[in-house]
Amino acid sequence: MYKVFGIPQSRAFRVIWMLEEIEIEYEHFSLKPGSQEVKNLNRSGKVPVLMDGEEILSDSSAIISYLGDKHEQLCFPRGSIERARQDAMVFRIIDEVDMMLWGAARHSFILPEDMRVAAIKPSLKWEFQKNIDNIMNERCGKFLMGEEFMLPDIILAHCGRWARSAKFPLENESFNEYINLCYDRPAVKRLIKRLS
Repeated sequence: MYKVFGIPQSRAFRVIWMLEEIEIEYEHFSLKPGSQEVKNLNRSGKVPVLMDGEEILSDSSAIISYLGDKHEQLCFPRGSIERARQDAMVFRIIDEVDMMLWGAARHSFILPEDMRVAAIKPSLKWEFQKNIDNIMNERCGKFLMGEEFMLPDIILAHCGRWARSAKFPLENESFNEYINLCYDRPAVKRLIKRLS
């Protein structure tokens, strides 16, 4: 059985969402980043961490890609042009959306106070909104890769909820509708019930 380590308020949510989508049994351990328990699994102390037997994986995008490939769900076949486009979308979301949120978080409460630069946050929010507008304008259907929900949707929708909680501007109405569509899935409802 898979074991997932990380508080659900972190990117660990993406991993447990993926597991709920593909309906695979797992155990979830709500551990904070930087805790000794997490450092014993991942020297950086970062979450999420996935244990598959004796193997340990980190990074939410790598983990959900691994799960998608292993269980042949929510992803295109390896080596296909569709898969290359899917991977490009994942990398783009990480570069253009997730990193804006992470940068703002680092300069709000993660970095030591004397290293925080509050003045950077407006530019991160501006760039976030511009990048969301571009992604939404280029969408191929109701989801990112077309009419079917795929693993890039987990990452972008999670970023959308993160942006809401971080008070980022969400002026793009199609993005708000997209977030709601993704979070209205049965897997998310099961996950939220499981976490409550």
